[in-house]
Amino acid sequence: MFSRKLVFLAALSGAVILASCSDPVAPYADGSGGISDNRGSQPGLGSPTSGAGLDVRAVWWSRDHKNLQVSKTIGPSGGVISIPETGLTMSFPAGALTSTLTITVTPDEQYVAYKMEPAGTQFLKDVTVTQSLSATSLSGAPLRSQLYAAYIADDSVNLSGKVPVLEIEPSKTIFSPLSGLPDAQVWVIRHFSRYMLASG
Repeated sequence: MFSRKLVFLAALSGAVILASCSDPVAPYADGSGGISDNRGSQPGLGSPTSGAGLDVRAVWWSRDHKNLQVSKTIGPSGGVISIPETGLTMSFPAGALTSTLTITVTPDEQYVAYKMEPAGTQFLKDVTVTQSLSATSLSGAPLRSQLYAAYIADDSVNLSGKVPVLEIEPSKTIFSPLSGLPDAQVWVIRHFSRYMLASG
């Protein structure tokens, strides 16, 4: 059990380090250094794009997550919220908020999706979301289609089947330099509501 936690923490730390670097650390088969940029821009990740007309499928958890919720107070100096059970880490830079706020993150039971509250909260700087793929149905397998970080405004939308989304967030897939398999998805957000990890 201890070794599994250590492996997970090492993979997550590597994903965060890779996401924060401006240059790839190790070459990957496509020359990308193991980072696939889903918006066509390099570090900084660019701006959200409209999801109008795009239907995507939510990625599944490898096991259900019931009654799981995390709350933490974040202030103007920034901070980090994590949910180890799902592999989520959210990093708030200094200056993202002008006052102290209690933030609550609730994962969906079946799908790699989160409700982030208070809904409608706006951030002055990019909040970085890192989703490890180790707790998802994608763990240990090559990607069959592109991954997206998608914004859904309506918390009641059913995530089974194809899901209409409002925005596609700028994101990157982090690949293992050893196995070439996807390790994590990293994206940035500027507001709160409901987000999901999806494939085309």
